[in-house]
This record gives sequence, C-alpha cells and structure tokens, in this order.
Amino acid sequence: MNGSCLCGSIAFEISVDILRAYQCHCSLCKKQSGSSSNSATLVEQSCFRLIKGHSFINSWVKESGFRSDFCSHCGSPVPNPVRDLGLIWIPLGLLPINVQPQEVVHLCTSTLSSWHLVADHSKQYEALPDLNALKDLLQIK
Repeated sequence: MNGSCLCGSIAFEISVDILRAYQCHCSLCKKQSGSSSNSATLVEQSCFRLIKGHSFINSWVKESGFRSDFCSHCGSPVPNPVRDLGLIWIPLGLLPINVQPQEVVHLCTSTLSSWHLVADHSKQYEALPDLNALKDLLQIK
C-alpha cells in the first residue's frame, strides 16, 4: 500500500499482509500529531520503500532519542527509522482512507486526554511497554 504526505512531495510504499496499529497518548506524540494521540504502526525496514521525496525530509531529534521526521513543504509527519533497530515508524494518517488497520494497543494511557475516549477492547498500557512486547502485539519478527 502507498502513502504520502499532505502535499505529495514525499511518497512511500509498505508491503505488509495485515496492518496492526497502536495509538500513543504520551505528551511527545500529542504535540507531534497536534491531537489527543498518535495513530501509527511499525514495519520492518525491508517492508518499506521510499518512492520519492528524500530531499524534502527534515528531522528533529530530542536528546532522549525521540525523532520526528516531517515534510519541509507541508509539515506532515512522515515515516522515519526507529533508531538502529531495523524498524520504520509509519503515521497512519498518511495512508489511503480505505486502509483498515487492526488497532491492537493504546500506549501511555496514564496521560490520556480528558476528551479522548478509548471505546475499543484493545490492550492498554499506562506507560510505554518494552519494545519486544510492542513488536509482539504488532506481530513484527
């Protein structure tokens, strides 16, 4: 499936059979997304291909290692590597509207915004789980 930033300057392709998603409610993800959470997934680097726009990707990295890549034209968050772990972070809002990911987990629910209701029966973690636990939930090897 293909995705792109708001202006289309950056485009990418991911090749996965089933897309499993998480919503993170931490303060960094709220500020990065401008919303009550960040809906995203992780895919193995081998399942990701940047089609165009490498020169339009800017990055901001916090001392903690939190990284935010974004389009220099429209400001949309765009996929970025998760440190040196062989994983790519994919913001779900960049995918076509007909994509139907399986939501499997809510992260950092201890900082859930008062206006955000979690109505599904997904797993919930009050803080960030161990990366291996998250990979298991998303069924990443």
